[in-house]
Amino acid sequence: MNYGYVKVAAAVPRVKVADCKFNAGEIEKEIIIADGKGVQMIVFPELCVTGYTCGDLFAQQLLLEEAEMELIQILNNTRQLDIISILGMPVAMNGMLLNTAVVIQKGKVLGVVPKTYLPNYKEFYEKRWFTSACDVSENSVRLCGQVVPMGRSLLFETADTTFGIEICEDLWAPIPPSSALALQGAEIVFNMSADNEGIGKHNYLRSLVSQQSARCIAGYVFSSCGFGESTTDVVFAGNGLIYENGTLLASSERFSFEAQVVISEIDVEHLRTERRVNTTFAACHANCAPEVPVRISTEYINSRELNLTRSFDPHPFVPQGAALDERCEEIFSIQVSGLAQRLVHTKAKSAVVGISGGLDSTLALLVCVKTFDKLGWDRKGIIGVTMPGFGTTDHTHTNAVNLTESLGVTIREVSIKEACVQHFKDMEHDINVHDVVYENAQARERAQILMDIANQTWGMVIGTGDLSELALGWATYNGDHMSMYGVNGSIPKTLVKHLVKWVAENGMDDSSRTTLLDIVDTPISPELIPADENGNISQITEDLVGPYELHDFFLYYFLRCGFRPSKIFFLAARTFGTYDEETIKKWLQTFCRRFFNQQFKRSCLPDGPKVGSVSLSPRGDWRMPSDASAEAWVSEAELR
Repeated sequence: MNYGYVKVAAAVPRVKVADCKFNAGEIEKEIIIADGKGVQMIVFPELCVTGYTCGDLFAQQLLLEEAEMELIQILNNTRQLDIISILGMPVAMNGMLLNTAVVIQKGKVLGVVPKTYLPNYKEFYEKRWFTSACDVSENSVRLCGQVVPMGRSLLFETADTTFGIEICEDLWAPIPPSSALALQGAEIVFNMSADNEGIGKHNYLRSLVSQQSARCIAGYVFSSCGFGESTTDVVFAGNGLIYENGTLLASSERFSFEAQVVISEIDVEHLRTERRVNTTFAACHANCAPEVPVRISTEYINSRELNLTRSFDPHPFVPQGAALDERCEEIFSIQVSGLAQRLVHTKAKSAVVGISGGLDSTLALLVCVKTFDKLGWDRKGIIGVTMPGFGTTDHTHTNAVNLTESLGVTIREVSIKEACVQHFKDMEHDINVHDVVYENAQARERAQILMDIANQTWGMVIGTGDLSELALGWATYNGDHMSMYGVNGSIPKTLVKHLVKWVAENGMDDSSRTTLLDIVDTPISPELIPADENGNISQITEDLVGPYELHDFFLYYFLRCGFRPSKIFFLAARTFGTYDEETIKKWLQTFCRRFFNQQFKRSCLPDGPKVGSVSLSPRGDWRMPSDASAEAWVSEAELR
């Protein structure tokens, strides 16, 4: 299976101005290299057969004939290859000269796309030689002995995707042709360009390509002229860029003196999912009514084993590199703003948080502290409640107490042991049987205490459960599952860890920082089963439900991208070197089973702020019946 990936390339060949024979040879080399690497479609720079900077030589009949003759040679020499190539060359017809993209495959010209917008300002004066596609009424052209479709609205359909083409300045127009092409079904747009360099222009160009690929929810493959073009007045750096829905997948080395082929895979399946989810895309198609395109079927491309060159972040929810501080601050600010509005609206006099010494409750407490500080309220209005039970260890209890003390909030401790013992007696449950009754009774006792203290202090219970726990249903129904406002509800476990660490390292005193960093390093546990003989945590969550980094990876690609289990497994197996395939398969099956079976807990979640692109709120991002069948997903996760 290719899992929806289409392998594409942007080529930047060496060029000699007006030397079509040399240029054709360089083009052939890069086509052969790309085909050998499994590339399905490759795009070359604008007017690459002749060179872009020919100037008034474009009026020479010899140059035009040489270009066509060399195109014939390229067709002959690549007729055994499956790859689709998009070349730039001038094409003469009916007293006009067109700046075109010529699409070829297996010795045939599939279609010709003329440039729509011809720049005629500053260093550009293309209208001196070329005619715009807007001024051409013909819909076909004779080229290399073939009569082929021609027009700016051609769509090329392969077995895997549909693509369209625009040329250089077309991208810079207020409404680029690619917008119409995308609305008519183009999932990938190829742009052959001759953008010259100038200070600051490269960053603007990348931003333009990124935005257009995002706006069109499409792949965008861009290739522009490089070394060898005339430097009489300008310099060309050779840009090969491949974007997918706003994200850069691959880029060339700028100002290289050597030929380059930039390769990556565009996930067309993901793009289709994004378009289906984004109803504005369909509405725009209905309202804008662009001209009806001509659809051209390409030759079948023999399937090959998928060899992914693009990489995937094992922690897709976690900001990377220089963006970490900025992203963490933004996330924290969203949580704080959400809680502040709810506290002000309800006129609450306190915020009640159950403090366990674990990651989630720590983050919730930090959000409360920041919220009270920003509102100018006394931190004593935050009531941190520790509720030691049968599985509470000295280590986590000490961290809980130390943290609340260092932050200057009100501390209350209410042991749940006696109440649970009495409860077990009342319902005739053997206290030595550490089953789900034993565990959930503790969680519900804690929830009752928090709710009653909130009533007692005219306050609100602040929920601590995170997105990963909600996805897996790793919460006790009407226990830690419930609160009056859940500040962590759309933050996955892997991100919770980084947020707590970020807060610890930004603006905390030494005492708080030390405790916070120790909490980050403490194993994740609900602490509902008694500690071992050495007083250590005996119930490690990730031993029971699986590694959270795997589950967060599964969750992202299942929920955000709509991927099927086999594709998620394919990506995970290539992303995580720390787990073998059997381990990944095991926990993927667990994820699929639990995600469906535990929907009933998500159907009645308390309010809470959406933070990122993924949320499980039943009022927002995820509306799913609690009795939906998991059979298809679990069966595929078993990879039978």
